[in-house]
Amino acid sequence: MNETGPDIAALSFEEALRALEDVVRKLETGEVPLEESISLYERGEQLRRHCQARLDAAQVRIEKIVQGPDGRPTGAVPFDAG
Repeated sequence: MNETGPDIAALSFEEALRALEDVVRKLETGEVPLEESISLYERGEQLRRHCQARLDAAQVRIEKIVQGPDGRPTGAVPFDAG
């Protein structure tokens, strides 16, 4: 565990999303000192990238599931994370 929370790489998508929501909530209050705000913003960006990577990996897995043996889609539409 580092100073601001657990290692991001070890977090599940849901844990990282909750941590990101906590960061946003703290920053929105405006009651956090400047240096802590900068640290929180940096951690929030790391959490956002982690969540996006998890979503991207899920999209690839879903697309593989719905592809036939020849690699063509079997009728399902690809997952749209955006």
